[in-house]
This record gives sequence, structure tokens and C-alpha cells, in this order.
Amino acid sequence: MKDLYCMLEREVLPAFGCTEPIALAFAAAKAVEVLGEFPSSLHADCSGNIIKNAKSVTIPNADGRTGFYYSLILGAIVGDASKELEVLEGLTSDDVKRADELFESNFCTVSLAEGVANLYIAVTAKTADHEVKVTVQQKHTNITHIEKDGEVIFDMPLEQILAEEVQMTFDDCYEFAEEADFKRLKELLHRQFEYNMAIAEEGMKNSYGSNIGKLIIEDSASIADKARAYAAAGSDARMGGCSMPVMINCGSGNQGITLAVPIHVYAEEYKVPEERRYRALALANVLALYIKHDIGRLSAYCGVVSAASATAAGIAYLLNEPKEVVWETLSNALVGTSGVVCDGAKASCAMKIGMSLGNALLSYRQAKSNNSFKNGDGIVKANIDETVHTVGRIARDGMRETDIVILESMIER
Repeated sequence: MKDLYCMLEREVLPAFGCTEPIALAFAAAKAVEVLGEFPSSLHADCSGNIIKNAKSVTIPNADGRTGFYYSLILGAIVGDASKELEVLEGLTSDDVKRADELFESNFCTVSLAEGVANLYIAVTAKTADHEVKVTVQQKHTNITHIEKDGEVIFDMPLEQILAEEVQMTFDDCYEFAEEADFKRLKELLHRQFEYNMAIAEEGMKNSYGSNIGKLIIEDSASIADKARAYAAAGSDARMGGCSMPVMINCGSGNQGITLAVPIHVYAEEYKVPEERRYRALALANVLALYIKHDIGRLSAYCGVVSAASATAAGIAYLLNEPKEVVWETLSNALVGTSGVVCDGAKASCAMKIGMSLGNALLSYRQAKSNNSFKNGDGIVKANIDETVHTVGRIARDGMRETDIVILESMIER
């Protein structure tokens, strides 16, 4: 159980802006910090999934600027690497003007790194006399290598990082939700409710992206549609450049929003006691991390599908359904929507959140009415752990070529 507390501490974190652009800014900030002066040039080698997820999303406080070049340049200009995923929080209009000048001067270049982890950034910052390289892998702020003028300052093998990952089962997640210390859960998760509901409300009040959240709720008064509308609205705002922070899960703000907002909406509707709310949110968080362990942080598989599935299971738990209904909800949701592709962070993420949550909440109704899919129905397996691992294998291995085709399509002009 101790490992799951630690996992939540590492994974449910505040982030200012979409995490892939911010990871680029963080790596650039660290490179400049080690260099000790502003560079004459900046270059980044990035995995396809980093490029895909940083290509189109709006950077907060950057006057509508988007993309990986601006993320790197702004990180170099104002980045404070100690702030990690809040690295661009202090961005000013003067910084943006300077970034425009550097963008036009070809100060920054980016290339696709092949044969690397799905989450990989290597930033090289140069002056006339010095050169620094900083590598980030596996997690958005996980520095694995630093070298200056050819001398290695820090190195952590990727194998060591992978060995530290927590292994768990559905029963481990459920037991944690049931038995974890409530006060500690509240300390770990209270900002996830607070921050993520705040940006959801902002998305419902103002115009961001394609306003998917508002469109969902326009002609509906159901609690299910309210839950998915508010979650989608949070994504509308986040992908649209809103400067409000979000508590992430598995490196993703959209996944963090998808997990917290519907549980809060249902808890308010049904006047669920505070402790049960936090236990349900804890369950949803650890289930989402459990599912993503096999899938990987970045892939062709849309992460909000796994998050929405975990959320529906959390809602079933929130409303005191039997354990069997909780895991059947998770199974139904995963097999019903797996296959939705990730084509990067941008406005349409909100639509995928709305769709995935709609399917996941239907899966909850399916489970509690004794209509769940049975073993052998497509990819449904005899128990929930086998189903989760099957989905992970499909996403990680089966969709690898899909990811390449998506990336090729996105970089076409």
C-alpha cells in the first residue's frame, strides 16, 4: 500500500499548460541552466509522440502561440527548471515578443528521434564555446542524462527507471481505495478536485477551442451529460491556452480532468460524504495508472479512454456498488471504446473525453443491470486483469504502426 501512496505523490501533480509542450520547455530550461548563459542555438531531438502532442496545442500566456518550437524557445527564455511542470507560469508579453524574434531567426531546430522511448526529449544548447545536452525520458520531468562539453554530469539508465515502476492488480487498487488512510488521501488529492473543477467551470463560462462541453449540455439535463460536459469543458479550456493549473494523472492534464471532474459532479448530485468521494477518486487514479502501465504514457491509444473507464469504475464505487459491478464497469468501458486514436493534444481532445465518458457511464449502467460483456466476447477475458493486459498489448504493440501513420499524416503540409 505504501507504494501506491508514493505513486499518487509522483503522478498526481500540478501542471501549467499541456504537459508535452511544458516538458519541452522544462528540458530547454534545464539545458540553459546548466549552460550558465543564454545559448546561441537550441536543438531538440524528440520522439514522435512528443512532436505529435506538442504540435497544435496552445501555450498558456503566450498570446496564442502554439507548437514545439515556441515551447522550447520560451523555456529557454523564462524557464525555471525547479518549477518542473509549472515552468512557464511566469511568462510575460515581453518574453513572447523575444520568442517571436528567435523563432524567425531559426534559433531553434527540432528533429524526429527514432528508436527511442515514446516519451523522449534531448535538448542541446550551444554558445560559441560551450555545449550542454539534457535528456528527458519516460516521464515528463524525468531527466536521465546531462552532459556539458562532452563531460557526463548525470546519468540514469532507462532500465533503472522502468525497474522502479509499481506492479499492481485490480484487487490491489480496490484494496487501496478501501483501506488507505483518509487524511492522507485528502492531502494528496484535494487539489485535483479543486483545480480541475475550477478549469472545468472556466471552460463552461467562456469560449475555448470548439466549446464541446457547452454543446454536450446544451440540450440535456442528465447527470451523465453534465459530468461529461464539465470534463470536456475543462479540456476545452486547457487545450485552448487557459492559464489555470491542472492536476495531472500519468503525465496528462486531460486524463486528470477526466478522472476528477465527473466524480465530483456525481458526488455533488448524490450528496456523497467527503470520505467516500476521496476513496472513489483514489480508486479512479490508481486504476488509470494501472491501465496505462501496459499501454505506456504516450502512444497511438487515446489516454482519455483509459481514464474515462477508470472514472466510471470510480463512480460505481462512489455510489456503493458491489465490487463485481466496479470491475465489470471497467471491463465494459475498456473493450467498448479501445481503439480510439491519439492524434495529439488539441481542441478535439474535449470531444474524445465526452465520447469516452458517455460510453464509460453507459458501461456502468450495463454492469449494474447484469448486462456486462462475457468472457470471449471479442477481447473480453475471464478476469479484469487479463482484460487490462490485453488492452495494453493491443495499444502498445498492435497500434505501433498506427502511431507512425498518424505522425506522418500530421507532419504533412
